[in-house]
Amino acid sequence: MSSVVRALRTALPRQPRLCLLSQRQRYYATSHSEPITIVEVGPRDGLQNEKGVIPVSVKAELINRLAQTGLRNIEAGSFVSPKWVPQMAGTAEVISIIQRLPNVQYSVLVPNSKGLDGLLALLPTHSPDSSAPPPPPISEVAIFTAATDAFALANTNTTVAASLERLAPVASAATANGLRVRGYVSVAVTCPYSGKVDPVRVREVTSELVNIGCYEVSLGDTVGTGTPATVGEMIEEVKKSVPVEKLAGHFHDTYGTGVANVLASLRHGIRTIDASVGGLGGCPYSPGATGNVATEDVLYALQGSEYDVRHIDLGKVAEVGWWISEVLGRQNTSRAGRALWARRVREQETMEKEKARL
Repeated sequence: MSSVVRALRTALPRQPRLCLLSQRQRYYATSHSEPITIVEVGPRDGLQNEKGVIPVSVKAELINRLAQTGLRNIEAGSFVSPKWVPQMAGTAEVISIIQRLPNVQYSVLVPNSKGLDGLLALLPTHSPDSSAPPPPPISEVAIFTAATDAFALANTNTTVAASLERLAPVASAATANGLRVRGYVSVAVTCPYSGKVDPVRVREVTSELVNIGCYEVSLGDTVGTGTPATVGEMIEEVKKSVPVEKLAGHFHDTYGTGVANVLASLRHGIRTIDASVGGLGGCPYSPGATGNVATEDVLYALQGSEYDVRHIDLGKVAEVGWWISEVLGRQNTSRAGRALWARRVREQETMEKEKARL
């Protein structure tokens, strides 16, 4: 490893140097560009599969850095028992110390009524002495179920039908407290326990989530086996019962088709995509599944397309991806992130050589 690389890696966690990555990023939108929503799931879905316990300060800093990139939707954590997901311990503290930006929507996952109660205890209440209550730290919650009983039993120890019955009062209580509710359907393409999933079943479960109050449902290729053909087939079936405006795509990159599946879902009308910085993630209940599709790879693929993501700075996102990968001691699995880092190193080496020559 060169001294330049070592110096960059040492400096990055303390003070990100954004200029070399940001200066050359150019976004060109067509005359008919459509805005795309990127939901950054790295701080929750990304971190929950890490082996070690992650300090609250690191999780809060990750969220703060992501908010500075132009990302407007960030999943900040989960109110789940640390017994089951120790990486999500301290979510209450995390959302109390993050530097909330007014144009960023922060959400958390709540698996049940107890999780929602934990969140509601943190929300500000209206005071008779004030004209308006302070803004809440969280404006949205996510609930989840699966498309197969086999996965639901492994993940939550209950069937799909029972999980929906349990989630209905959660969604109702969240809505009553002014929170939007987003839904997840896991294993929307393939189940690690029961194989290929019938798209009709995905449609039925998605429709149930909408019926209990979800404004949007994210369709998850949890195992990452999806292809543009199977993803397209699934989306078209779900659209028979649920308007495409209420659907989002959530893809894992196990077989390297994550970005292709993102593009396929956009062609089928979806306009919200979940992604994870640095490709963080996986699924403890899905053997062999790798991380979510990387935010950097999605942003790079959409450059120059009819889908407008110009408000998000790809260079800054790549910086965050390298920072958190270094902090966690893991490989950055974003292809675009690695390429941008390699170019940055070359540019820095060229600058050092030019300085030495002068």
